[in-house]
Amino acid sequence: MENQFKPFTHKFVAVLNKKIPVPNLMNALGHMSAGLSASYPNLPEMRFDSYIDRDGGNHNSISDNPFIILSADNSNKIRTLRNSLLEKGIHFVDFTSTMTVGTYIEQQLRTKATPELELEYYGICLFGEINQVNELTRKFSLWR
Repeated sequence: MENQFKPFTHKFVAVLNKKIPVPNLMNALGHMSAGLSASYPNLPEMRFDSYIDRDGGNHNSISDNPFIILSADNSNKIRTLRNSLLEKGIHFVDFTSTMTVGTYIEQQLRTKATPELELEYYGICLFGEINQVNELTRKFSLWR
């Protein structure tokens, strides 16, 4: 049986703070992406699939849904998006400067000691219904 296209209804989006060095952003993106999938309550919506190459090699767990990378001018733009996502109940994972340097215990303690308004957001990853996600992310530019 041949593969048949099934339209997707959801998408992944990452919004990254362009003021942060790219190596730090790649680390944050990895953590956020892993956390987003691990904590999503309806995994089948993420449509993870296996891609098989001509030699029979299996390339596991690639989503059929789009994954768009956008840029934010600063941490406050990400904070505003985060608040909107909370309000709308859209699934997300964020990453802040307190989550770097030292052990994960030190990072957790540093985060716990920092008021939310003082957190510097490196990025946020979200997954949701396309129209809702587009409405909340349209003000951000594609990452370049």
